[in-house]
Amino acid sequence: MIRAYVVDDERLAVQRLTRLLTETGRVQVVGSTTDPGDAVVALNHQPVDALFLDIQMPGLTGFDLLEQLAQPPVVVFTTAYDAYALNAFEASAIDYLLKPIEPERLVRALDKIERLGGRHQPDVRTLARELATALGDKQAVLSRIASKVGERTTVLDVARITHFVARDKLTFAVVNGRDHVVDLTIAELEARLDARRFTRIHRATIVQTAFVQEMYPAVDGGVLVRLKDDPKTELSVARDRVRELKTRLGI
Repeated sequence: MIRAYVVDDERLAVQRLTRLLTETGRVQVVGSTTDPGDAVVALNHQPVDALFLDIQMPGLTGFDLLEQLAQPPVVVFTTAYDAYALNAFEASAIDYLLKPIEPERLVRALDKIERLGGRHQPDVRTLARELATALGDKQAVLSRIASKVGERTTVLDVARITHFVARDKLTFAVVNGRDHVVDLTIAELEARLDARRFTRIHRATIVQTAFVQEMYPAVDGGVLVRLKDDPKTELSVARDRVRELKTRLGI
């Protein structure tokens, strides 16, 4: 049995990954936490075979946490980074699981751990530092975004934006039903927004999950969400993105 420890600042994520690991019959989850500081203390006193570690956490990132471990175990990062940024992982000895975690991908990560035969990954802290630099360059998270129309520029607080939508060859940030043109594509926004708060629900739409009030079937057999804004905006969810949205909403 692989003795594992799970660290993620979202409790639902910890619970789901713990369940998935246990259900494989190959893993004993000996501990878990939503506090990376607690994880440092626990892991320095209780060595494990594998550490399933979130990257983006308040206080300490997953990379920071590894720097504080006397003897890091085999590491599998869990991340919501956009797929293009994961090329950095492919070139390293550190494995990763892209959220929402698929059971089939988890099995492959466990196979890799077992192939290592309990040996520690070579120079894991150096690898983590290289990954932090590579991902940091690509994933500077947006907190404000500019909307320029003519000579006027409006600076929008990303926390107030309910969703982004591509329409008529333009991209709009929407704040309480009001459209603001922004100079980024949906794909670029998906890579730059905080993946814990925003999720892509359609090829042309990204929504801030905190503003989702309802999720219900559409008359055409699809799925719609209604937002917590004054216009009670309705957005269509692509069929292949329904599962991910439900996972992000904890339903």
